[in-house]
Amino acid sequence: MHKKRTFKTRCERARAFPIEKALAKLGHFPTRTSVKEAWFLSPFRSETQASFKVSKELNRWYDHGAGRGGNVIDLVCIINGSSVKETLDWLENGQISFSFQQRPLIPEQNASGIRVRYARPIGHFALIRYLNSRKIPVSTAAKLCQEVHYILRGRNFFAIGLKNDSGGWELRNKYYKNSSSPKDFTHIKNGNNSLIVTEGMFDMLSLLERDKNLMEKNDLLILNSLAFVEKIPGLFEGYETVQLFLDNDKAGKRVVEILLEQSPKCRDMLNLYKDFKDVNAWWMSEKL
Repeated sequence: MHKKRTFKTRCERARAFPIEKALAKLGHFPTRTSVKEAWFLSPFRSETQASFKVSKELNRWYDHGAGRGGNVIDLVCIINGSSVKETLDWLENGQISFSFQQRPLIPEQNASGIRVRYARPIGHFALIRYLNSRKIPVSTAAKLCQEVHYILRGRNFFAIGLKNDSGGWELRNKYYKNSSSPKDFTHIKNGNNSLIVTEGMFDMLSLLERDKNLMEKNDLLILNSLAFVEKIPGLFEGYETVQLFLDNDKAGKRVVEILLEQSPKCRDMLNLYKDFKDVNAWWMSEKL
């Protein structure tokens, strides 16, 4: 009897835990809020328009798109895939999945152990804000990237994700960068005879924002790592011109030298951003 009463008491106390706070600790933040309610993109299904409502007065949630709702215990059980007991421990002991905002809990930059839960169109306001800080509108990012939710060491994360040719993901948000296995470059074929090459995703997104018709005129190659330089000369065979927008550092310049020696099709485009470390740094300065 005492055990049952204790469990019942724990449930009653846990139900008082603010849903907004629980969602924030899981890395989900409202797209709009008022005194009485907050609206979120659904934390457990893909959507672009927020239909997940939290009543602050009742401390209850309802997902209009899924037609289901409940209390904070129900919600955490669904998101974490946990039992009621595990959820009670989670709420009581602060055993939280660290969120996008919690900088002290940045994961190690190690690709091993990452399990992608799902990818969806970019809609989370924290990621949109991050894109804006890099001077990239979400409409441009959406041409190449998605919002990726994944698990690392039992904890939940989300980031801007670029898929590579082997099915792995390059993952970026405000506080860290990571990648899932397998690592590879990202080659986007649009049927053109000109190829644009960058080292990272934000350099390519900057070029796409600079020239709205870039994808119509060129194929794109994002290296994701200079380690793949030995693999890429073979890709140049089908192109008449190859424009290189690699980082303005010792490693980037060395790769450009190698590629220029190997193929007369290559052109070094460093002059465009010669006073900056990379294309995105130059683009950000242009938009100040």
